[in-house]
Amino acid sequence: MNDIQEVRELFEGIPFVENPVYERIISDIGIQNYSIIDDFFPSETVSLLRQSLLYKHEEERFKKAAIGNRVNEIIVKSIRGDQILWIDETLSNTAERLFFEHINDLVTYLNKTCFMGILQKEFHYALYPKGTFYKRHIDTFQNDDRRKLSIVCYLNTEDWKPENGGELVLYLNDEGQETARVIYPFPGRIVIFESQIIEHEVKPVETERLSITGWLKTR
Repeated sequence: MNDIQEVRELFEGIPFVENPVYERIISDIGIQNYSIIDDFFPSETVSLLRQSLLYKHEEERFKKAAIGNRVNEIIVKSIRGDQILWIDETLSNTAERLFFEHINDLVTYLNKTCFMGILQKEFHYALYPKGTFYKRHIDTFQNDDRRKLSIVCYLNTEDWKPENGGELVLYLNDEGQETARVIYPFPGRIVIFESQIIEHEVKPVETERLSITGWLKTR
């Protein structure tokens, strides 16, 4: 039995059951500050979330994304071109409830095994029309540094191809040398990375690109 198991059983009085996917995420972030997991959500859930996104977009409920946080935000098309809709967990539909059940389970696991102190989360749908992008940036602000982990969940169709564009590029520091990790937005894939450490960008999109993006936040 390892130290994490002993601590968890001490406080809960129940046997600790490891989740191999969550353990991989923890290990990846500890080693390289990011993790990529394919099929994190079942294909049925991805399909429901995609339908939900498209339905709400057709209702014209999305708005052009801004830079900065909600206290100080401006729209700059030369920096980002996606359209977003914030998701209110208390008003979530069936697909969104499935999403939050999985995310909440992950948060509980992280808090109990890694003592991350995640207390809040925020997520939004994101739609990138053809020709749009998001230039290199980092996910924290001068007036708000609560974001701990950034999460992107891709909702594209099963026939998504690399030539459709919209790659996520993570800029990493590898022993003093900057390297770039290119990640294709295949459906069901999630990317989790340290919000305050990793700069990243979304390359120009050739085919409409769909996702849910959000953050796990500390106090």
